[in-house]
Amino acid sequence: MAVLDSEGLRPTPDRVRETLFNWLNHLLDGNWEAVRCLDLFAGTGALGFEAASRGAQDVTMIEHNTPAVRQLEATKIKLDASQVRILRSDAATWLSKAGAEAGRYDLIFLDPPYQQGWLEKILPLCQGLLAEQGLLYLEAEFALEADALPSWLGGWQLLRADKAGMVFYHLLKRQATSV
Repeated sequence: MAVLDSEGLRPTPDRVRETLFNWLNHLLDGNWEAVRCLDLFAGTGALGFEAASRGAQDVTMIEHNTPAVRQLEATKIKLDASQVRILRSDAATWLSKAGAEAGRYDLIFLDPPYQQGWLEKILPLCQGLLAEQGLLYLEAEFALEADALPSWLGGWQLLRADKAGMVFYHLLKRQATSV
């Protein structure tokens, strides 16, 4: 997949993507047909298109960069990925307007540009769009430790985490609330 030269655009490395989708396949019991995905900061769309290729019911990609959106549209056509919807928007703006009409997502990919504080801004907005048993993939320039999560990760549980090169990647779910 060709990658545009654009500031902050960094495709998820193949090794990371392979590990992530092994985790997901296990946690979802391979039942991709029922999965609705949201790919924020879609970039090249590698994560969203991988989910679509595995049979995800619906994949919504949000990307702000116009040339990247054009490339996503071309890839969608090339792959005949009819279940993929591509929207040109800033992730924070889209999330703040999404509301109930967006529905709930079973899987959210969150891979924003590094060093810009996006995770702290975006994560709270994701909670309302994640299905009750939904999963959130988070890629960052730093590691998250299960016993020392930052305050902006309140309400989340770290399921899996790993590192490849300079990429730290994490799989989270909302913490169960006691009744």
